[in-house]
Amino acid sequence: MNITVIGSVFVDVKAYPYGKFIPNGRNPGYDIQVYGGVGRNIAENLARMEVGTRFVGLTDLSGTGTDIINGLKKSGSDTRFIRQTECGMGKWIAVFDDTGDVAASISVRPDLKALTETIEERHKEIFEDTDSIILEADIDEETVDRVFYYAKQYGKKIYCVVSVMSITLERKKYFSDMNCFICNLQEAEMLFGEKLPDGDTAYIEKYIKQNLYKTGLKSIIVTLGKNGAVYCDEAGKSGYCPACDVELKDSTGAGDAFASGAFAEITRGSSFDTACRTGSKIAGAVISSGSNVCPFFDKDMFCTDA
Repeated sequence: MNITVIGSVFVDVKAYPYGKFIPNGRNPGYDIQVYGGVGRNIAENLARMEVGTRFVGLTDLSGTGTDIINGLKKSGSDTRFIRQTECGMGKWIAVFDDTGDVAASISVRPDLKALTETIEERHKEIFEDTDSIILEADIDEETVDRVFYYAKQYGKKIYCVVSVMSITLERKKYFSDMNCFICNLQEAEMLFGEKLPDGDTAYIEKYIKQNLYKTGLKSIIVTLGKNGAVYCDEAGKSGYCPACDVELKDSTGAGDAFASGAFAEITRGSSFDTACRTGSKIAGAVISSGSNVCPFFDKDMFCTDA
């Protein structure tokens, strides 16, 4: 199995309080810098899961950019399609509360124009022999357009994730070509234009099943944090998957980890129920470790029924 991931690279600057977090107050604490970005995180997760992975993206010209490429290569990801450019990486600055959740954040977007050039110049190498494509749906629209164009030309399925939902909603013309879309509850509320009751998983599942057709999407998985995830697949089958019971250290990267496990399973032909169970295991490993990506992998983490 081989999966191509097309997306962004970020450097994450994360600040934590020493004690109780005080909103709108001064909080003594400490900060760390780690490598992130939705696309980069998913590519590293998949490679660590021993899935054949290639990452198509950009880094900048700094030593940090080179370190990120080397790190992906070390994890087992194919890095031949990463280009280094002037402003190829973004920055995510986040402040966490004392429970490990994000209290506030600012995202500095990268310049991804060169990504379109890579796809145009090397589309045969990128698309021809891959089993599926995972795409950040809110990167530059020209890049998104080329990805859907070549995916259709080479007969490949596209699975989409989101970083900024407001941008993704400007790309509705591509929704019908997405084979599956993963988002969180807040993003789902923006997608459906409806406030959904946090914690009422039965209601959310029923609502999504009844209203998915309005979005133009074929299939969707909505992650609900500690409340698990709900899904509705192309056949109209819906379901609920509970979250893994783990101690939360840092929620960063949980959604990317879930998508990595879920899309790996869907690519290998597993059901959406199995996909969500594997996604939950990978996400649980991430949030209980404080890492942006899966810190370890055991083949038992795959719940494959294919």
